[in-house]
Amino acid sequence: MSYSFLPLYIYVFLSLFFLPLTLSTTPRSLYLVSPSPVTLRYHSGTLLTGNLSVNLLWYGHFTPSQRSILSDFLLSISAPSPPPSVSSWFHTTSLYLSRNSSILPLHLSLGRQIIDTTLSLNKSLSSSDLTTLAKRLTPHRNSISVVLTGEDITVDGFCMSRCGHHGSVPVGKHNRYRFPFIWVGNSVTQCPGECAWPFHQPLYGPQTPPLIAPNGDAGTDGMIINLATLLPAVITNPYGNGYFQGPSNAPLEAVTACTGVFGTGAYPGNPGQVLIDGTSGASYNAKGLGGRKYLLPAMWDPKTSQCTTLV
Repeated sequence: MSYSFLPLYIYVFLSLFFLPLTLSTTPRSLYLVSPSPVTLRYHSGTLLTGNLSVNLLWYGHFTPSQRSILSDFLLSISAPSPPPSVSSWFHTTSLYLSRNSSILPLHLSLGRQIIDTTLSLNKSLSSSDLTTLAKRLTPHRNSISVVLTGEDITVDGFCMSRCGHHGSVPVGKHNRYRFPFIWVGNSVTQCPGECAWPFHQPLYGPQTPPLIAPNGDAGTDGMIINLATLLPAVITNPYGNGYFQGPSNAPLEAVTACTGVFGTGAYPGNPGQVLIDGTSGASYNAKGLGGRKYLLPAMWDPKTSQCTTLV
């Protein structure tokens, strides 16, 4: 079972012709009818809680700088700091869990890492290859396996229908348990307009100037956005019966309910008002460890039933 999300430009393109369901309000005067509100309903399933280890498998070419950018993002999640920060952004995820007093508080830590530069499964991967790679991280009940593919790797459906996905696969004796996993690819040489927006011009829709990536790497900063889309989803809807709206095989989840929104005043093709680094001119809305800056997507807040932005 897996859940993919479409390239951002597809959501933007569709929202120009159909009233957007992912925004509670829109400033564009062409929308004469208010869009339907998003409500992520809880379907009584298991959520991921407690102390969770996020284990990484790097497949293909990644520079030390790229691995550091992504690792620092995950480390920043559990490093409390004043907003706007990565940790304050991720706090919204805990609001889904706090609605049940018996659920353990959520804490993420960076766990095991494997680097596969030999391309043990070749340069072109199928969906089943992704689950094979995820299993190499020796998944257990308190872990999330994350497979990251480099810009030199092609994956079935990448760019055409998905920028990444999350799912679960059976493991253990008699396949009694399922473990959650995430896959995200680096799109910089294959489809940056689809999977690294707003750091690259989209192929369709409004052609607004791209933003400058906060870490100077459009592909890796695009991976951060996609990982930040899937990580809350795998926690709040790990097995397809958690929080979502719509059909279970193509759900709107914690962040895809707010696709394309990064700051206040966002509308289709415009990410909204974000912060600008005075030196580099890069756009960001969250601070992380060691002075890192990131651009993170809005998340649907279960208490306010709205998409919440950091700025």
